Amino acid sequence: MLDRMTDLELMIRFLLQAFILLGACKIVGWIGVKFLGQTQVVMEMVTGVLLGPSLFGWLAPQIQNELFPKTIQYVIDGQVTTAKHPSMFILYVVAQIGLVFYMFLVGLEFDMKLISDRIGGAVSVSLAGIVAPFILGGIIAATVMQGHNDFFGPNITLPNQVLYLGAAMCITAFPMLARIIYERGISGTALGTLSLGAGAVDDAVAWSLLAVVLASSKGDPNIAILAIGGGTLFAILVLTVGKRLMARFSESVEATGKVSNALFTAVLLSVVAGAYITDAIGIYAVFGAFLTGAAMPRGKFAEIIREKLEFFTVGFFLPFFFVYSGLNTQLGLINSAYLWEIALLVLAAAIVGKGVACTLAARFSGEPWADSWAIGTLMNSRGLMELIILNIALQQKIITPTLFSIMVIMAIVTTLMASPIFALIYPKTQAFRLARKNG
Repeated sequence: MLDRMTDLELMIRFLLQAFILLGACKIVGWIGVKFLGQTQVVMEMVTGVLLGPSLFGWLAPQIQNELFPKTIQYVIDGQVTTAKHPSMFILYVVAQIGLVFYMFLVGLEFDMKLISDRIGGAVSVSLAGIVAPFILGGIIAATVMQGHNDFFGPNITLPNQVLYLGAAMCITAFPMLARIIYERGISGTALGTLSLGAGAVDDAVAWSLLAVVLASSKGDPNIAILAIGGGTLFAILVLTVGKRLMARFSESVEATGKVSNALFTAVLLSVVAGAYITDAIGIYAVFGAFLTGAAMPRGKFAEIIREKLEFFTVGFFLPFFFVYSGLNTQLGLINSAYLWEIALLVLAAAIVGKGVACTLAARFSGEPWADSWAIGTLMNSRGLMELIILNIALQQKIITPTLFSIMVIMAIVTTLMASPIFALIYPKTQAFRLARKNG
């Protein structure tokens, strides 16, 4: 029990936390990449859960609590008060900064041409990947989850429960999908283009649905109007006026091949401003960061900015988000046969609604069976994007820690499935042959 924690104590604790979590992510990532056919980012998702109460806290609760304490007791006027530990606030802030810049990088890679190049197939796969999981998620929320207080906040209405769970099931790990396609050398192929286009549309719709849930869950119509109307207006302004203004960023870069310190600072300010505006109007900071990235000029400018930001964002900041998510994942809360049945039902609905539905949609659009199954496998992966949407809902008290833990299991399992199954269905040699044939 402490009266207070000094700044020095908090700094020392943070440095120790950073050392432990970065080291653990590196070790687990190496094991996953070398022996399990996974990517580093996927294994960092797993590391987050391993460092949380579900494993580390179960094996060594005292050590885990010393490293990542959730609460602290203060003595105020002779009374003992329990509050959230200040080190958790620091982890949260670092994680959110990482998310803002990561979503900016995702927006920087977002290209509407991916959709227009294969509009028919992309729309079919995208619709299947939205409608099927949304319906299945909505049915689960409206039926088997009703009458139980284990899943949603007490003030969340049934329509918002249905809307949220449906949106959460629609998510596709767009950044991971893009990384697998790039690593396999099929970025310019029909398979790569269709998958990226469909994944981009799915995530855009899912995030839009989340924005509606966040706005309407406030309970005040004025707040909802500000969030939805303000968010729409902000998106229009950024993608029109803002895009024309930011097009000037690339002028000097195309001429010199370099990004000056002043220009790089201007980019950072744009990202922070976009994140602040969307957060202030009641949506979430990541929306503004993503839209800012989508409005940035492409070409050499985007390549240099991505190179400057990506390594530190992915290598340093993202592990904090995974660990913070893991600290909130308590598998011990799934403590009954009923809750495990719900977890398995959610997982099955996610795989059928996304993976199988997208596979069939791709096949009906004229794609070969091998390509169709590969597309379905990629679309079924949830990855980091799912963790973001879950953390937002937990923070806003839309869902409970129990449902959060169930959905994290679904996100990790569907993500772990992606790389090995894709490699099995679509061998690397076949991918390279197709890439050379198409380009």
